[in-house]
Amino acid sequence: MNENKPIVRLATPADKHYAEQIATEMEVSAKARGTGIAKRSPDYIRQKMEEGKAVIALTDDGSWVGFCYIEEWEHHKYVANSGLIVVPAFRKTGVATEIKRKIFELSRQKYPNSKIFGLTTGLAVMKINSDLGYEPVTYSELTNDEAFWKGCQSCVNYDILMSKDRKNCLCTAMLFDPVEAAEKQQLQQSAAQQNGAATPGKDQKRHFKDNFSLFGRWIRFKQYVLLKASKKRKV
Repeated sequence: MNENKPIVRLATPADKHYAEQIATEMEVSAKARGTGIAKRSPDYIRQKMEEGKAVIALTDDGSWVGFCYIEEWEHHKYVANSGLIVVPAFRKTGVATEIKRKIFELSRQKYPNSKIFGLTTGLAVMKINSDLGYEPVTYSELTNDEAFWKGCQSCVNYDILMSKDRKNCLCTAMLFDPVEAAEKQQLQQSAAQQNGAATPGKDQKRHFKDNFSLFGRWIRFKQYVLLKASKKRKV
């Protein structure tokens, strides 16, 4: 593990010189995984920095470590935290979690009434999203904006997505609904007050751990079925 702990902060126009490195790492990483949206242009990344819609992680000596940005759809009805990337040397160090938390907080500040969603094949990202309040949903609950789905064209699994009429793919859809989140928080607070104890937090964590284990197995099964179907079409 690299002991030079990164600083995670709002990206600014002064960070635009990192755009080429970020775009390259995004593409290389997607190819290595064999999944995910591979291409985001350096100009697009610079635009997000200029708009104040991105988070960047840097070491004390100015080395780039990680990045993520915000996209809006359907007149801010939906918001996506996209393009999460961390350089290999800093993966599994907690940097990705911190970036996701920062970009989530930024999204809530800028778009407090928007639903925040994401598509991912990674169980680690799913866990981070779940900790932030996201829940797994069907693709029908995501934006219908054609511009968003057009962005999937550079993904190696695009043919699977289209063969399913954009109703399913290897990625799992997750959504944070601010209205539902507020209602759930009120219910939890009421339950805690009625029980007269602060123990529900432990019970919730245990419940999440059990559910996430089952969720992970379901995702792996889903990926297996879709990949098998994709191979049959190619034969």
